[in-house]
Amino acid sequence: MSLTNFAFPTPIQFGPGARKEVAGHLREQGLKRPLIVTDKALAALPVLAEFRTHLAGLDVAVFSGVFGNPTASQVMEGGAAFKAHNADCVIGFGGGAALDVAKVVGIAATHEGDIIEYAWDHPKVRPIDQPLPYFVALPTTSGTGSEVGRSSVVSENDTHLKRVIFSAKILARKVFADPELTLALPPHVTAATGMDALTHNIESYLSPAYHPLCDGIALEGTRIAARSLLKAVQNPADLAARTDMMMASMMGAIAFQKDLGAVHSCAHALGAVCDLHHGLANALMIDSVLEWNREKVPEKFDELAHVCGVPGGGAAFVPYLKNLKAQVGITGTLSTHGVKKEQIPRLVEIAVADICHQTNPRPVTAGDFERLFLGAM
Repeated sequence: MSLTNFAFPTPIQFGPGARKEVAGHLREQGLKRPLIVTDKALAALPVLAEFRTHLAGLDVAVFSGVFGNPTASQVMEGGAAFKAHNADCVIGFGGGAALDVAKVVGIAATHEGDIIEYAWDHPKVRPIDQPLPYFVALPTTSGTGSEVGRSSVVSENDTHLKRVIFSAKILARKVFADPELTLALPPHVTAATGMDALTHNIESYLSPAYHPLCDGIALEGTRIAARSLLKAVQNPADLAARTDMMMASMMGAIAFQKDLGAVHSCAHALGAVCDLHHGLANALMIDSVLEWNREKVPEKFDELAHVCGVPGGGAAFVPYLKNLKAQVGITGTLSTHGVKKEQIPRLVEIAVADICHQTNPRPVTAGDFERLFLGAM
């Protein structure tokens, strides 16, 4: 497959080998001193060492202080690393967490105050009013699609509450989406991140917001993920399936410009309270929430079943998702993944405060969230 260029909403170079084009692109911009922002685990793997061989001639430093759900202190340390290297650009290399940090390291490096003060809902939100360093992104998982997003989700250090820095100024100037970077992902990571991508496409399609462009992308993203997720889990070396999943991941993130729904509000709460992986949290909540949503928009469930090739119409869609989860190895309930019943009041509190459910097909009350969490236990 040859490289293809898209620009929606970001210039994207897509296809096997795209990573080899980064150095030439940075040199064209007159840039010589990149800071690679990546996570602790990835920094120790051959995939980063191999990528660095394609950056010959550039003076490269690596910040690998990202781990778990990214926190404000990780961003501030990344900003300090940028200044210490006297860097002139940022290369985000990793999954959603590393890319979310990479997007805003430039703010930390060029602006005053703590990064949380730039969250859109901070009571004294600071403006992003200085030029930001040039930023390119290389995803190494197919899940969040963070590489094409204009938001960064960063947790407060003490409360672990997720805050969102939202601005078109933090979009990558170019994305290099290379599915070969995902070939070494273990099956459980492929499964959890793939369910995240699928959830993004499904929830943005179900959102009642008016955005036919995103609806079209979300449906096609759902179709692509449905045909290739199981293949990518069962045969990690299947490059065609890996390519499909990387595309579905980007499409989900582009589509959710339209907004998401209650699955994500639940998953954000589970991340904050129980530190569950975001894709896994989505997968554990998706059937309870979607079954509850179906009676409100049955025709949309018919359409989802159609694009996934599910016989039996919309009523068969949630059972299909349950079966797909089992096939990719995501089993059990919230309680088997360590969630305790006594945590539910706090989960409900955070879910209610989360913005995503405001575009759920059905309005969601605290009582509804409590029932949804109990149903997923």
